Amino acid sequence: MRKTSTLVLTVLVAVFALTIVLMSFQLKTNKAAENDGVADVTETESGSAAGGEIQHNPPSMDDVPDDELGDAIKRGYDLVNDTSTILRGEAPTAEDGEKLVNELSCTSCHAGAGLDSEVSSLVGMSAVYPMYIGRSGKIVSLEDRINGCMVRSMNGTKFESNDPDLKAMVAYMTYISEGIPVGAELPWRHQSSVDDMPIPSVADGEKVYQQSCATCHAGDGSGTGSNTGPALWGDGSFNDGAGIARLTKMAGYVHNNMPVGNPGSLSDQEVADVSAFILSQDRPEFGNHEGDWPNGGRPSDSMTKERRDEIKAGTIDWEAVIGKKE
Repeated sequence: MRKTSTLVLTVLVAVFALTIVLMSFQLKTNKAAENDGVADVTETESGSAAGGEIQHNPPSMDDVPDDELGDAIKRGYDLVNDTSTILRGEAPTAEDGEKLVNELSCTSCHAGAGLDSEVSSLVGMSAVYPMYIGRSGKIVSLEDRINGCMVRSMNGTKFESNDPDLKAMVAYMTYISEGIPVGAELPWRHQSSVDDMPIPSVADGEKVYQQSCATCHAGDGSGTGSNTGPALWGDGSFNDGAGIARLTKMAGYVHNNMPVGNPGSLSDQEVADVSAFILSQDRPEFGNHEGDWPNGGRPSDSMTKERRDEIKAGTIDWEAVIGKKE
């Protein structure tokens, strides 16, 4: 009897142990499957390639929904693509229109209404804003960023917070950013900057401009059209508070994108020279330079009126401007 009881107990212990082992294995299997599922979902939702890089693949405007949101998206596209013509054309008077916006469009810098991956694309902007901007010294929203361009690059007037046109531009940028996760690193951003450039020559830059730029932008920099050859200086152009009014930013844009049809054909010296020439010309003045960079880090290459006057007087210290002076 005692032997029988011992045998039964041994069998029960063995069964119990086997059950524990099987349960543990199943838990591990389930956990692994769960993790694989999460990885698959993350990769799919981010629109990543095999290497994990975010892809520039905005949805087609042909697929915009046929509803109220779709109407806003289409209006936003039109505003980005032909900003000056639309806003000036709808203003009560010509004078009112000139106060709203200069002669440029968003496409003047962001080619193809911001859809061109090679030229300052706007795809993904709704995924990276709100974000901290050193120039503002605070976290800014996408609406704030658009208005920043309106008063600087467009040398005009901010939209009111409830303006349907501001909402339309946000709707458009949100639409073309579809599938890009919040906070994603976008490989097509922050490409327009040259942080190590040679000392420029404005005189040589004028020669480069007339040879390589004047056909599209006109000999006097007044431009031939906001989307064909935007004004590079003068009353119709961006003011000296715009990002591209910084020498390293202008040089980066020229290096990457100009001349149209043959980008990269200018040498580093030619890029530096022509960028300095363009930014040495008279343009509208931004009215609040002292309010920029409140937390420090003010760049040395902003081509303000003071810098332009130094160029005219022959006293400018280019090494200090481009940060090569110890």
